[in-house]
Amino acid sequence: MTEAGAQEQPSTAVETPQPEPASPPASERRALYSLQSLAGTIVIAMFVITFVVQAFQIPSESMEKTLLVGDYLLVDKAHYGESQAWSWLMPYRPIRHQDIIVFRYPVNPKQHFVKRVIAVPGDHVRLIDKHVYVNGVRQNDAYATFRSGWRDPFRDDFPDGGLYGDTNSAKWFVQARKLIEDGELIVPKDSYFVLGDNRDDSYDSRYWGFVPRENIVGRPLMIYWSMDRNDTVRSAALPSDKLSSLTMDVTQLLNCFRWHRMLRIPQ
Repeated sequence: MTEAGAQEQPSTAVETPQPEPASPPASERRALYSLQSLAGTIVIAMFVITFVVQAFQIPSESMEKTLLVGDYLLVDKAHYGESQAWSWLMPYRPIRHQDIIVFRYPVNPKQHFVKRVIAVPGDHVRLIDKHVYVNGVRQNDAYATFRSGWRDPFRDDFPDGGLYGDTNSAKWFVQARKLIEDGELIVPKDSYFVLGDNRDDSYDSRYWGFVPRENIVGRPLMIYWSMDRNDTVRSAALPSDKLSSLTMDVTQLLNCFRWHRMLRIPQ
C-alpha cells in the first residue's frame, strides 16, 4: 500500500535501436543509375521522334534534282506547328510559297509524299506551257526540271488543258470544276496546291487534288544520308579470289555514297 499523498513514478520504457537498412552494393547502384539513364534516353528519343523529327527516304524521282532517289531525310515536324503555348520556344511559322513539305497522301494517308508548295489558300493558280502562274504572275521555277520532249495539255496547261484521269482522280476533278474561274484554280481554305520539281514526272496536285492542312507532317530539315545504288564500279574481268571480291564490294559500296549531298539542307 502506498503512502497517502505519495505519487507513483511512471515506468520508463527502453526502446531497442533498430538497425539501419543496408545500402545496396556499388555494382547494384551503378546498374540502377544506368537503367534510369537508359529509360530517360528512351523517353527523350520517343518525344523527339513523335513530336520533333522523323526520318524518311526518297523513293521516286518526282522531286529531282532537289531531292534524289536514295536521299534520306530528317523531317522537322515542329516547324509548322500552331500551338500558342510553345510559340515562345519553337520556331513556328506559316506555310509559304516554295516551301518543301512532307505530308500524308490525301488519297491514302498511310503513304507519305514530299512536294513543293506552289499555292496557298486564296491563291489563283494555273500552268501555261509547263510554267506556274500564281495570281496572274509567273513564278520563278529555276529549281524545276523539265525532261519530256512531248506536250501533255492536261499536265502542262493545267487546268485549261482539261480534267481527266483514273478512278482515284474522279472526285478531285468534280471538285476542281467548281473551283475554276477564268481558267485559274482557286485554292480553298486550309488547303495547299503542290507540285513536284520534276514537273514532267510527278504525281501531284494536278492529278489528285489539294493537300489539307492537317495532312502536313513537316519540312525536310536536312539530307543526313544519300546513296546511289546504281553507281557501281564496273570491272572488265571478274576477281579471281575472295580478297579481290571483297575489295571490289567495298569499293562499289563507297562509290554509292553521295558524300557531297550529306548534311545538305533542301531548298
